[in-house]
Amino acid sequence: MSASPLKIGLAGFGNVGAGVYKNIEKNRHLLRERTGRDLIVTRIAVKDLEKARPIELPADIVTTDLDALTSDKEIDLIVELIGGIDRAFELVKTSLENGKAVVTGNKALLAERGQELFAIAEKHGKPIYYEAAVAGGIPIIKTVQESLIGNHIQSVAGIINGTCNYILTRMSEAGLDYKEALGEAQALGYAEADPTLDVNGWDAAHKAIILASLSYGCWVPCDQIHVEGIENVNATDIGFAEKLGYVIKLLGIIQLHEETGSIEVRVQPSLVAKDHILASVKGVFNAILVQGDIVGETLFYGSGAGQDPTSSSVIADIADASYALETSGGSGFVTHGLYGKPMPIEETVSKYYLRVEAEDRPGVLARIATVLGSHDIGILSVIQPEDHDEEYAPIVLMLHFAPFGKVREAINQINAMDCIRDEPIFFRVEDLG
Repeated sequence: MSASPLKIGLAGFGNVGAGVYKNIEKNRHLLRERTGRDLIVTRIAVKDLEKARPIELPADIVTTDLDALTSDKEIDLIVELIGGIDRAFELVKTSLENGKAVVTGNKALLAERGQELFAIAEKHGKPIYYEAAVAGGIPIIKTVQESLIGNHIQSVAGIINGTCNYILTRMSEAGLDYKEALGEAQALGYAEADPTLDVNGWDAAHKAIILASLSYGCWVPCDQIHVEGIENVNATDIGFAEKLGYVIKLLGIIQLHEETGSIEVRVQPSLVAKDHILASVKGVFNAILVQGDIVGETLFYGSGAGQDPTSSSVIADIADASYALETSGGSGFVTHGLYGKPMPIEETVSKYYLRVEAEDRPGVLARIATVLGSHDIGILSVIQPEDHDEEYAPIVLMLHFAPFGKVREAINQINAMDCIRDEPIFFRVEDLG
């Protein structure tokens, strides 16, 4: 005999919320067969009752009052899809305190206040699930939590923002400048009208913080993660990267340094070798490389956003929560020992791409090399194109492995030289194995 129905309160009916409702209704029989329960959305909280929606909803289940969901004793599970932090935090907190399980896709909420929420979940013995918070339809949370449970996670690296990846792909392949590519992404619905959170890197950073917490038990404070967006990536540097055998991608990097007991977490545009698998990830797709000490390198690839991929992850979480509630399962996040502390960005090491606009006269390159040498930074190669204006020439230097702090100090010193025009541009060059 099947268990009693799972009654769901859905908070938020935007693109993803509508997809969750639509796909639960569409695959109701399949879900019943696979979970042993009917999944029933009994209440939906929206901002505006009068708003036209592509899905017709029964009037008696729609409300503008979030408290109507959290206080309803018949509801077993709350799906939080309202976004933001403060209001969403109160919704999730109250839901847990009222004995309800929670499913959320809110990456900013978890990155900023996840540690508090999981403590509340543990106290009240109710689960929080959040697969949709990272990489849309890719089941990366479940993989790290369950499939790789026997591994020490050595590193996680990947493309975890589809909007930025689309923009950089179009700049590289179609020769668009940043503004043109962004406009195209907005016209196609890949970027919001206000794309700030995507293009400034913080959407990816929130995901990186969540992945670090899963991998190492360390909640990295937002003010201790280095974040750069793609706003300053331009066609000139994409062209030089191409000549050097690289593409530029916005990457999230999470890595344990066992020798120092520290965890590196950062997000920035980086040069990736053309023959590396991440270089071939195009458009709005995401890809995440996870290195485990037992399993080795694994790759996860798929849609990072969109109504159906994201709602697929939400529904999977609902099914997991349904089972946990029936069996008195865990909190959805298994706490474990703190493996390390955040590594200061100044101590992180990589190779670098550096472009300067310098006066075209003898001795300038030697002066730049002297500054780099004084900071123990080696030069791997130099490109100085012949076609440039009469006074200034672009000089591109590929730099050897060096600490970020030393590289930044050297570049600041180079920028202050009287022979340099414009601020130097530099990107990390990732050695991804």
